[in-house]
Amino acid sequence: MGARRFKLLGMGTFFGDFVYQRAVEPDHFLRQLASLIDWEWFTDRLIRLYQGGAEIGRPPYNPVVILKMLLLSYLYNLSERQTEVYCNDSLSAKCFWGLAVDEAAPDHSILTAFKRRIIETGGERTLRELLAEIVATAVRQGVQFGSIQIVDSTHTVANVNVEKDERRQAKEGKAARDRDARWGVKHTRRYRNEQGQAVEQKEYFYGYKTHTSLNAEAEMITSVTVTAGNAPDGKQLMKLVEHDLAQGLPVETYSGDRGYDDSENHYGLASRGLHSALKLNRYRTEKKDRHKEVWVALKQTPQYQAGQKVRYKIERKYGEGKSNHGLGRCRYVGYIRMVIQAYLTAITLNVKRLVKLVSGVNFKRRANAGD
Repeated sequence: MGARRFKLLGMGTFFGDFVYQRAVEPDHFLRQLASLIDWEWFTDRLIRLYQGGAEIGRPPYNPVVILKMLLLSYLYNLSERQTEVYCNDSLSAKCFWGLAVDEAAPDHSILTAFKRRIIETGGERTLRELLAEIVATAVRQGVQFGSIQIVDSTHTVANVNVEKDERRQAKEGKAARDRDARWGVKHTRRYRNEQGQAVEQKEYFYGYKTHTSLNAEAEMITSVTVTAGNAPDGKQLMKLVEHDLAQGLPVETYSGDRGYDDSENHYGLASRGLHSALKLNRYRTEKKDRHKEVWVALKQTPQYQAGQKVRYKIERKYGEGKSNHGLGRCRYVGYIRMVIQAYLTAITLNVKRLVKLVSGVNFKRRANAGD
């Protein structure tokens, strides 16, 4: 096997490390992030995306450079073109990348090629490994993971003008812009109408769902799976559980809302020696037969009660993802590209949390001007 050959960067020149030591504060978020993670591990995993393993042809950028570029795009909620501009203007971004002060950032089109490589090489497995390595890094850095995992889903609206798309399909016979997206229920609101009748009102969305498992103590995302918008939440639980257990996390209890209250889920957790804190529907404990006693007993367990108390943390995490990192709307079109967005958003949220817990440095959103 030959030696890997990557495009050389200019950090080692006079216009590189020396300037950054003077101009970029040691406690800058990006400097802390650069030092906390073993980026060489990511090189070893991502190199398989490249034909010939970077041993033949023209030397490419180290794939970690491109991963960092994508990460900055999600951290600052920038388009890929904006990310290129930002990285050319920002000393801290160039320092994070390993570029010299006078060195141009990679063209934004390289990000498109990088995502295509992920897609063409069974990308979800690679992305899952990247997320798991961030979690493993947190463990090695001393971040405490607790026994309670919280599961939930959030919706992401497809990158489609639905009305225009439906007109094109009806009048011109064109295919849907996003063939993988589906209609799903965003919210269900119950109220009483003027006649005093109980009415259920549903609000719908067209797009995808990101299903997430969050460690309640560390407040870091440990597992992700993505579905179309019409997929039931409860059917995704055991996938998340298996991903968590494969990482050796100290899991004892799973907490979730009523969407996960399915007998198969309760049984699946019990069969793995785990406690259920999945919120029970009322019919479980209000029905008049002897079978309700097992559910009444479950609600009284300390694990159930502790799990329900921390459920709000995952809603807060989703709010952060949508408000600050663009999770509310698809960046791209198609299922596998939504998978890329979901995992990169999860990784973004996790590295913010990692730096805060280990270094005490909070992430600061980019100012309108300057660094």
